[in-house]
Amino acid sequence: MREGSWTAMYIASLAQALAYCHEKDVIHRDIKPENLLLDHEGRLKITGFGWSVQSKSKRHTMCGTLDYLAPEMVENKAHDYVVDNWTLGILCYEFLYGVPPFEAESQTDTFRRIVKVDLSFPSTPQVFAEAKNLISRLLVKDSSKRLFLQKIMKLPWIMKNADPMDKCSKLDL
Repeated sequence: MREGSWTAMYIASLAQALAYCHEKDVIHRDIKPENLLLDHEGRLKITGFGWSVQSKSKRHTMCGTLDYLAPEMVENKAHDYVVDNWTLGILCYEFLYGVPPFEAESQTDTFRRIVKVDLSFPSTPQVFAEAKNLISRLLVKDSSKRLFLQKIMKLPWIMKNADPMDKCSKLDL
């Protein structure tokens, strides 16, 4: 497989599954590697719905996992389904670089980096500019300006690297 294609395939699958959840007014609020499983055919499964909520209105509960929290949660502001879009950007970064983008020595420092969107990309030649573009469009402080999940499938990096007919690109909840 091409470099980054597994990441593209799993991000595309996860985006489709989260879009389905959002259509049903379900916000997961704790997407992280520990809540993603692979079956024997390599298909991704979402688990860990403990913080999930079905709601059409903004929520105020601070919940989730430190490195994956969106700025609006860290700042104790109301949030909606786009916290899951933020987390998709965190996962993409972590899949490509091996660490979450805002990880720091202390919880306070991590919170500060999240709120400032202190995002930097290591100089790794194999990471595509298109992948960095996707991450940058998801990790946006203003939640109303985050990339819509439905648009992810049309991005060049996803189209080039995630085969929609591949059995692994289907994600089951």
